[in-house]
Amino acid sequence: MTVCALLLIDGLTLTVQGLDAIDGTPVLDVKPYMAEFGPRGDVRQPAWSSELMASYWIRPEGAS
Repeated sequence: MTVCALLLIDGLTLTVQGLDAIDGTPVLDVKPYMAEFGPRGDVRQPAWSSELMASYWIRPEGAS
């Protein structure tokens, strides 16, 4: 499951930003995100997971 921004709808083609998937991967289901479907209460996770993800969305130099 990934939360991403929907930028454009053209017929059956969706253009999104921030989708954590390889280009061309089939998308089986699309749902709107609503806070009511998010986690209930506080989300707890170990410190190592935040450290691992700290640079996840940073593009390497020279990448477009």
